[in-house]
Amino acid sequence: MSITVNIYYTGTGDSALKFVREMVDSGTVAKIRAVPGNLRYDYFVPVDDCQTVLLIDSWKDQASIDRHHASPMMAKIAELRDKYDLHMKVERYVDDAGIPESNDKFIRK
Repeated sequence: MSITVNIYYTGTGDSALKFVREMVDSGTVAKIRAVPGNLRYDYFVPVDDCQTVLLIDSWKDQASIDRHHASPMMAKIAELRDKYDLHMKVERYVDDAGIPESNDKFIRK
């Protein structure tokens, strides 16, 4: 079982993009990706909302997320969120063992 958390960071102007750039440039993203239990940590920009950045953040289990939340990287994330005055919308998904075979006919590989 894995857990995926989608976090939508929204600000004004290009503040969300500046946040991501600083997360990457400071090495924080690389450190998070190196944490045991992290499966994915990727940012995306919705095509219809240039003031928002989507983070897709996946973890092996809740214990991995808890360790991440207790890490020094969380302080850096909070600092940058405040610096760029970002607000968040959060969605959480638990993997239920993958995509059913019945969906294969709808997926172009």
